[in-house]
Amino acid sequence: MVRDGHVVGSEIIGQNFTAARYFHPRPSAAGDKGYDASNSGGSNLGPTNRKLVDTTKAALHKVLEENPGASPVQVPMDLVTASGSGLDPEISPASAELQVTRVAKARGLSQDAVRNVMHDNVRPRFAGIFGEPGVNVLDVNLALDRMSAPAH
Repeated sequence: MVRDGHVVGSEIIGQNFTAARYFHPRPSAAGDKGYDASNSGGSNLGPTNRKLVDTTKAALHKVLEENPGASPVQVPMDLVTASGSGLDPEISPASAELQVTRVAKARGLSQDAVRNVMHDNVRPRFAGIFGEPGVNVLDVNLALDRMSAPAH
């Protein structure tokens, strides 16, 4: 995606947003720092693998730390597990909803304003029946940046 003549990211390959003012993606197993397109792939760890359990627990702790007031039962699975490719650019609407309070506070916006931008960026099921709705993390973050940018 290009903004003001500069490449700002990809809508089809996830990026690792970490600032409180941005929606955060799901964890990535692609490369040492995640979201490395040259090292795409899942962890291939089974559900009883100790490394997967520990990684998931650490991701849950991080999500709860970043989103005060959230409880473990509120955290959607996609915020604590990597996708098969490790490059998924989308999160579930429930994962985005969990982050609204943090993003609104960090940006000095109302939760309703942030939630409206998030809802405007929900991709519906294909043909109304296939797949699950998703929120492209780059798209929603750029929409929030445009909303917060001073007028020229």
